[in-house]
Amino acid sequence: MSAPIRVLLAKVGLDGHDRGVKVVARTLRDGGMDVVYTGLHRTPEEVVTAAVQEDVDILGVSLLSGVQMTVFPKIFALLKEKNVEDMIIVAGGVMPDEDVAELKRMGVAEVLLQDTPPQQIIDTLTSLVEARGAR
Repeated sequence: MSAPIRVLLAKVGLDGHDRGVKVVARTLRDGGMDVVYTGLHRTPEEVVTAAVQEDVDILGVSLLSGVQMTVFPKIFALLKEKNVEDMIIVAGGVMPDEDVAELKRMGVAEVLLQDTPPQQIIDTLTSLVEARGAR
């Protein structure tokens, strides 16, 4: 039996809405994943430090505030500083299509928008970990 997929979910910046990320956390737990939720108003530094300390497979950042094009470059730079190359990064929330395309070019493995069905979130994260392979 393999270990459960470990996921850290985070809300970065001033975004004070966390109902959706809490629903996602519950969905992933119900799907058999280990989930850590860092809470509201985190900095990229706090999120990356927590993800590294928790040794997660996936770092998921939920954003509704429109700061994705500022936050994700910082997250990738911090991961590079810490020599973390095998962590899967996903984005979630509300963002324009042009940002979704740019985030994927930047290295975000998947962008799961507000209307993504719960089972699709589980299936997507599972597929991403399977494609990456064992760590």
